[in-house]
Amino acid sequence: MTAVDSPARPRSPKPITEGRRGPVAQFSVYTFVVLPLLALVAAVPFAWGWGLSWVDVAIGAVFYVVSGLGVTVGYHRYFTHGSFKAGRPLRIALALSGSFAMQGPVTVWVADHRRHHAFSDAEGDPHSPWLFGDTPGAVAKGFWHAHTGWLFERDMTNQERFTPDLLADRDIVRIDRLFPLWSTLTLLLPAVLGGLITWSWWGAFTALFWAGFVRVALLHHVTWSINSICHMIGEQPFNSRDRSRNVWPLAILSFGESWHNLHHADPTCARHGVQRGQVDISARVIWLFEKFGWATSVRWPTTRRLEKLARAKTA
Repeated sequence: MTAVDSPARPRSPKPITEGRRGPVAQFSVYTFVVLPLLALVAAVPFAWGWGLSWVDVAIGAVFYVVSGLGVTVGYHRYFTHGSFKAGRPLRIALALSGSFAMQGPVTVWVADHRRHHAFSDAEGDPHSPWLFGDTPGAVAKGFWHAHTGWLFERDMTNQERFTPDLLADRDIVRIDRLFPLWSTLTLLLPAVLGGLITWSWWGAFTALFWAGFVRVALLHHVTWSINSICHMIGEQPFNSRDRSRNVWPLAILSFGESWHNLHHADPTCARHGVQRGQVDISARVIWLFEKFGWATSVRWPTTRRLEKLARAKTA
């Protein structure tokens, strides 16, 4: 049999990573991570006595909610897991609001997270805290890696392997290309609002600091805590093949993302907080989208499905 006549061999899967970040992109990662963190560290002494007003708090809260839900409802539950279907206007709005969180373009974020689920807490997971072992030193190293350290690694997740659907979406590609603009606006708009409301340059500066840098830093660390803390401590009421856990103190600030165990047990489910008392703001927002007709085919949890996952845990 000749090579032409031989049956085609199955194609090997695309590699997990696709090259390395260039110097400019790597510098941007350090800038977007370190500057908001420094602002957060400086926030405590800065708040004592001067520089903080209810205007700053209100603007910061609005941008925190918009950008945070852009990540949890948009980047995570919609773009990564397809927990519901959305028309073009909502899809674009979710991509833009998620970009305001300064956590990377849509395709980059989704590729990393899909890779995380494909290799959760095993080799290939970009941010598992358990990659270095179970000793105290290894756990400390793993926590740093899962929370922040993995962001500084230059190997990039292969988007052609993990996000071919998004690469084929012209709207998302355009939004991704303009990510530097959205990152600028998420800091500049609070400053403009603060200046206009107080009619002062000082009001613009304090809004830039609190509703810009500090808000971004807080949201960063809440998101990163899902990667680190929620894979280390907490409850595991449902069966999953990894160490994902529920951490209730993070539920409000993370808009329900810290009910992480059910999410890994049933990744496409639109609601993560499914037990009594588990507040899940992101799920409520999706519910509102469904009521308005903006979201369809929502993957809500069923009693039968939850009972099956719970039984598997105790089996």
